[in-house]
Amino acid sequence: MSAESSTLIALLGRRDSPTDGVDDYCRLLGIAMEARGYKVEMVRVTWEGMGWVRAWTRLWQESREWKGKWALVQYTALMWSRHGLPLAFLGVLLILKARGVRLITIFHDVAPYPGRRMIDRIRRACQLWVLRRAYGWSRASVLPVPNEQVSWLPRPATKARFIPVGPNVPAITRAARSARNGNEPKTIAVFVVTDGGNISQEVAAITQAARAASQHVPQVRLLTLGRGSRESEPEFRKALAGSSVGYQALGILSAEEVSMVLSGCDISLFVRGRITTQRGSAIASIACDVPLVGYADGCLSGPLAEAGVVGVPQGDRQGLAEAVVKVLTNDCLWLDLHQRSQRAYDKYFSWEAIAGRFVELLGDA
Repeated sequence: MSAESSTLIALLGRRDSPTDGVDDYCRLLGIAMEARGYKVEMVRVTWEGMGWVRAWTRLWQESREWKGKWALVQYTALMWSRHGLPLAFLGVLLILKARGVRLITIFHDVAPYPGRRMIDRIRRACQLWVLRRAYGWSRASVLPVPNEQVSWLPRPATKARFIPVGPNVPAITRAARSARNGNEPKTIAVFVVTDGGNISQEVAAITQAARAASQHVPQVRLLTLGRGSRESEPEFRKALAGSSVGYQALGILSAEEVSMVLSGCDISLFVRGRITTQRGSAIASIACDVPLVGYADGCLSGPLAEAGVVGVPQGDRQGLAEAVVKVLTNDCLWLDLHQRSQRAYDKYFSWEAIAGRFVELLGDA
């Protein structure tokens, strides 16, 4: 294997805050790829602090020695634009193509932003145009959801490869799980709460499920952690007032702390839209072998169908509450979901499995 072919450039744009899932993705992929003989070098285009002309100039200079190397170019709309109009992303791709770099675009955002306002329609048209151009200009593309779920792809999408995201937290093995004596509260975890206009709907769905569970098991505790958990704490406390549900907002934790919290919980909830294989916060629960209940459109398919995931229709709060109660009160079901997530993690979502799929992609592209 030549130095050019064994070195992968992971190219990123603006850093997200307070946590950056794409940065975590590249770092963890790099560790797994290193075990397979590849070196992943992370390079960030810091356009926000210097403007696009200077950023393009610096990238042109930095990429002088990249001819023949693979670049894993990361795409989210806001990574390349403050307002979700990522036209400058195509300039980045053109520079790399001019340098003879072999491009693989990793689409972390696979759909344009929704909305009915005129600005939303303009933003959506811009994003679709960029997505199609980026796909066409790349040697290959990586999608975190199955190809058939991406409407803008050509048919057949011969250059697109489905590779689910891995967890941005370490997997907790069964041997590391804390011993339980059966008298602890049944604990419901919510990893990441939306920081936006849908928070009231999320709080209502989560607290309804927690209240329902408290009517069927002696003790119930609700934990929120990650982004949005501190900000949403007042609404959760208000919604849970008068109930027997214990509640704690843990805020932003380290990856290791997130795993320890999740692995000690009995069930995880996901109500930030529908569960997909691009949702790292949902995959984190699978990695920690925690049964996951959340919104899904129709029947779960692909890797999620094999994992310990229970899907209910989008917005069905009653169905969500019933599913939570069923998992918490049926030990056989809980164990089955737990074991399914273990198998699905090893097969699809572990970084070792993901690195194997990237190696196959590099061989085919």
